[in-house]
Amino acid sequence: MKRIGLFGGTFDPPHYGHLLMAEQAYQQLELDEIWFIPSYQPPHKDDAKTTAKDRVDMTTAAIFDNPAFKVDTIEVEREDKSYTLNTIKRLKESYPVHQFYFIIGGDMVEYLPKWHRIDELIGMLTFVGVNRPGYKMDTPFSVKEVKMPLIDISSTMIREKMGQGQSIRYLTPPSVIDIINKYKLYS
Repeated sequence: MKRIGLFGGTFDPPHYGHLLMAEQAYQQLELDEIWFIPSYQPPHKDDAKTTAKDRVDMTTAAIFDNPAFKVDTIEVEREDKSYTLNTIKRLKESYPVHQFYFIIGGDMVEYLPKWHRIDELIGMLTFVGVNRPGYKMDTPFSVKEVKMPLIDISSTMIREKMGQGQSIRYLTPPSVIDIINKYKLYS
């Protein structure tokens, strides 16, 4: 049995905050692997700013040098709204002996009661909440808390900086910046 951390997100673009969250969960919970799962279309957002392929490519580039990290395209392949319950059901069918830990930022913990069929989902995995500046881990559900150094980077911030012609160096890996520049994403 493997202990797998699942880290779903739009990753539009992925950044050092995402990587630090994943690394802290990996270390503190002694997980075997972290699977990054880019969403095709998240139910809580109207749309991504880039294509699913671009986001998969950027995420793959961001994690390439960490052997414990991998990208799983299960949600992108479905080409529909990405409900966590559907993803977990498919993963449990494919990997019935794995134990899954679903990693979310502290900003998402308070929204757990609004998640699609949360009562069913909560019995299928362990939620992991990573602390984030300005948010409390306030939920009626059991959530393992992971502490991480406070780093306030968001994909929105990166897109805004790109739109204003500002540097995003040191906010996201150089490999991600290369893809952004090559395909003129966010301009």
